[in-house]
Amino acid sequence: MKFNSQSQHLRYTEIPLPQAVVFYCEEYGIEHIVISAGSRNAPLTNGFAENPFFKTYSIVDERAAAFFALGMAQQLGRPVAIVCTSGSALLNYYPAVAEAYYSGIPLIILSADRMPHRIGIGDGQTIEQQGVFGPHLLSSADLLPDVSHATETLLKSNKQPFFTKKPNQKEVASLQEKHQAHNITELQRVFALANHSKGPVHLNIPMEEPLYGMTTTPLAFPKRKAQTSTNQNANISTLQTLWSKAKRKMILVGVSKPDAELASVLSTLLEDPSVVVLTEKTSNFSHAKAIGAIDCLMAPLELEPKNQADLQPDLLITTGGMVVSKKIKFFLREHKAKHHFHLGNTAANDTFFYLTEHIDASAAATLDSLEIGHKSNYQSTVLAHYNSYLQTAVDYLNTIPFSDLRVFDMITAALPQNTHLQIANSSPVRYIQLFDLPRGTEVFCNRGTAGIDGSTATAMGAAQINPKQTILITGDLSFFYDVNGLWNNYIPKDARILVINNQGGGIFRILPGEKDTPKYDTYFETVHNRSARNVAKSFGLGYKRVQTKWALKQALKSFFKPSTKAKILEICTPRKINNVVLLDYFKAMVKNELNQKL
Repeated sequence: MKFNSQSQHLRYTEIPLPQAVVFYCEEYGIEHIVISAGSRNAPLTNGFAENPFFKTYSIVDERAAAFFALGMAQQLGRPVAIVCTSGSALLNYYPAVAEAYYSGIPLIILSADRMPHRIGIGDGQTIEQQGVFGPHLLSSADLLPDVSHATETLLKSNKQPFFTKKPNQKEVASLQEKHQAHNITELQRVFALANHSKGPVHLNIPMEEPLYGMTTTPLAFPKRKAQTSTNQNANISTLQTLWSKAKRKMILVGVSKPDAELASVLSTLLEDPSVVVLTEKTSNFSHAKAIGAIDCLMAPLELEPKNQADLQPDLLITTGGMVVSKKIKFFLREHKAKHHFHLGNTAANDTFFYLTEHIDASAAATLDSLEIGHKSNYQSTVLAHYNSYLQTAVDYLNTIPFSDLRVFDMITAALPQNTHLQIANSSPVRYIQLFDLPRGTEVFCNRGTAGIDGSTATAMGAAQINPKQTILITGDLSFFYDVNGLWNNYIPKDARILVINNQGGGIFRILPGEKDTPKYDTYFETVHNRSARNVAKSFGLGYKRVQTKWALKQALKSFFKPSTKAKILEICTPRKINNVVLLDYFKAMVKNELNQKL
């Protein structure tokens, strides 16, 4: 929890480098700091915890801590810092660092380190920390150690590279000034980058013992440098020309935060009959004329190849982050558009192998510059297929047994309006795409690397920032994998976790491969009999378990209502029928459509 000094004056670590780190975090507005317990990072911990500017969080497990911070940064759109001790602690950040890199989420890693000459000599908690995150960073800085602090300890080592003989006070002061100048330049550079770019940065901070000394007299550091604007007027004339000529324009919206301006522009463009807009729940945009469940269009079209040509665009525009649907990726690779433009400041991935240009400017402003009113039957033809598939699927949904598909149908119908929905990867994020969500639902998922690790911790971090009720829908493997995401004191009492427990990695039953053999059960589906009951008990959360349609219906009536503590609802579904029910769902769309035509 936040610790406020009771003294009249602030106290600061007496070590110059960590004092500078804390100073520049405040200068650059890095307000939220997630700290994992350790000794080597004590100067940083003390510096942050003693300063009321910062909101500090204590999370022991570094992997959970990093995802917790990621969740906060996901909601803020601004950097959050994570602080750890030296050694293997730092390596536990890596999954969240990779996610931040590919999702474009600002994250600042502050790793305490031993002095460089103490690496590789047998001291505990020492590894080669420089460069450990490889290519998954926007930038990093290897800061130089202080030589004015614990100078006598420094000189006892015959491996220290700073002095060839015992220095006098002036020589120590001169080298300290040189190191500090380097560090200030690097701190300003990296913090400025973190503030205006999207992604993780790493500052490695070597320190010598003693580590716990404090002072009420801070050092003087130069203020932050004023940032010059890097905004450029993008040249969109090529896009405007191609748009005016194209009769089939497809806009595919990937992961995006709720954006009223973009939603308004997309709604206007949907009045153009030559425009088809495909969205996902993680795009946070829905419209009656948009394709809101992409696989409910693509899966039936795979079974009706003759209709696939109706969807092929002349011009493809993408915006936002990653796209969940594999089917639309495969389709657009096989049925190529003539041109592909990516709009906005998210990474321009050449997912479909024919990216024309990345227009690194506001997607809303760029789309708003495009004219509407073309004569075309593109939108009406695609929507005719889509709406027909959805309509014919209703009868099938009314007949299916209790299964994952039925569960998601019931959950999405019972969700309250205006909630903050976090979705785990693998099956949950795919099932949620198939159903409409209540008005005002905000949807988030770690789609950068699309891993199952960290979804619970991310949701709990995001809950610190998003004022809406936080609801996490997760699978059993994701939930048990990230159980330490609940090991903190910051879980809101209105948080709700729905665990879909199908006793293993149910998604593997949908994929090709041999099923129901000892090898498959053990190494792929990883069949288990675990329950979330004791997890809930361990962390002081409410708990209920259901395994029938009737029981789930009753549980959902009260599950989201106010309570004195957060709750887990564990929903157990039959392991061996979920894949059949889902695949038959898509088949039924085609079969019923054919029957209607006959």
